[in-house]
Amino acid sequence: MRIRRILAAVIATAALAGLGLTGAATAQGAPSSVTPSECRQGGGIPAINEPGNPCKGGTHDGETVD
Repeated sequence: MRIRRILAAVIATAALAGLGLTGAATAQGAPSSVTPSECRQGGGIPAINEPGNPCKGGTHDGETVD
């Protein structure tokens, strides 16, 4: 009976860990692009004169400004 409980706990832990890994994998990806106004609304400053045209600061920090 004790083995069944341990086995159930191991399976549940593995399943939850798998969900966590799946969520982390989908969160990764190429940075999205935002408009200059979206950058400003998020509290950032569009640095369109810098390489890559990044949004500096705010919620869109590092995203490309189109």
